[in-house]
Amino acid sequence: MKKDCCTVPERMGKVGGQAVLEGVMMKAGNHTVTTCRTPDGDIAVSEQEFLSAKERHKWLNIPILRGIVNFIESLMLSFSTLGASAEAMGLEEEESRFEKWLKEHLGLRLTDVIMVIGLILGLGLSLGLFLFLPAFLSDVVDGWTSDRLGAWRAVLEGGIKVLIFLAYLWLVSLMPDIKRTFMYHGAEHKSIACFEAGVDLTPENAKNYTRFHPRCGTSFMFFMILLGIFAGLFVRSILPGLENWQYILIRLLILPLIVGLGYEFIRFAGKHDNLLVRMLSAPGLWVQRITTREPTEDMLEIAIISLKGALRYEIPEFQAYFDARPWEAHPEQPTEATPTDTVEAAPACEDATVAPSETQEDVLSIDDVCVTAEAISLDESHTEDDDLVSDYAHVEGDTIVIDDAHIVEGDAHATTDPSAVS
Repeated sequence: MKKDCCTVPERMGKVGGQAVLEGVMMKAGNHTVTTCRTPDGDIAVSEQEFLSAKERHKWLNIPILRGIVNFIESLMLSFSTLGASAEAMGLEEEESRFEKWLKEHLGLRLTDVIMVIGLILGLGLSLGLFLFLPAFLSDVVDGWTSDRLGAWRAVLEGGIKVLIFLAYLWLVSLMPDIKRTFMYHGAEHKSIACFEAGVDLTPENAKNYTRFHPRCGTSFMFFMILLGIFAGLFVRSILPGLENWQYILIRLLILPLIVGLGYEFIRFAGKHDNLLVRMLSAPGLWVQRITTREPTEDMLEIAIISLKGALRYEIPEFQAYFDARPWEAHPEQPTEATPTDTVEAAPACEDATVAPSETQEDVLSIDDVCVTAEAISLDESHTEDDDLVSDYAHVEGDTIVIDDAHIVEGDAHATTDPSAVS
């Protein structure tokens, strides 16, 4: 059973996040931490300080206006963290001459340019899908009814927007990569819900919490569409008889107001839990059934690392966890060789040729010698006499030099001088 109640009031609204490529970004105050799972299974953690314009200019923090600022900054931060996750995933290749020119003259990476172009195209697509297309389709329907829709045409346009929005989300959710991103989206919500409940933040605990959150960006977008319906209905009621392009222009002009109002509601819903808030949040939470999926425990681990990292300056136990960096591998240190270490039977060696030495008889090629962790073994001697044993040997570059060679009868073996062998 998924838990979605019993939150600790002082923890609500402390942290927010975003799903990225194979990872999760979390932001608390000015601290942003992005954690990704690399293709080889390792965990990559990157940090960023993001000082909001609202902190530098207090007048930008007034209601409505702060929502507009937050929306713009969220877009900027989203593209920045997507770039960081792409770098962690190894998607950025070696720089070309053009990329080097961009960095040298403009201080930009090719990824930054691509993301700006993507942002422009995305905004154009959004305007086309959610503004011009609904207006065109409504115009067609209004023509069928002999212009009898009147102000209710705004409701028709809003309904078309909702259908387009849901169809778009459903279609992209079928893509495997997007499906995994939606699973990380669920991990983000579950870890935040676990934190806000005051429970020990572990993957085992977080998986028991809901993947739906009222402060989600999906809810924000859907709530803006609903606000747009009422705004359109109001405009057409007080300004009847205008041309369609005039109504479109008015909607563009009042769009920042709708964004600001949407932010204020999401902010309020994230800090309060009552019947009215649940009723108003319900549509957005329903849409999250498309944009979030049940995550795996290793995805929850990624989200928890980001969350603890973002909040570590406020919660001491998170600081201790982040300083310990338990997600990093700690390889065992190799043991040092001792003078008595020997190898009786040496494995076959790779064929290779080493650089010649001044004294030919004092140098063995790799064909003749194998170097193991703690010993040098002589596989085969190319002397005309019996097998070779060396009491002392050392390594110079890519050659093994025998300091004192003795020809003896019996099997070949060698001991190592730990002060000389590296």
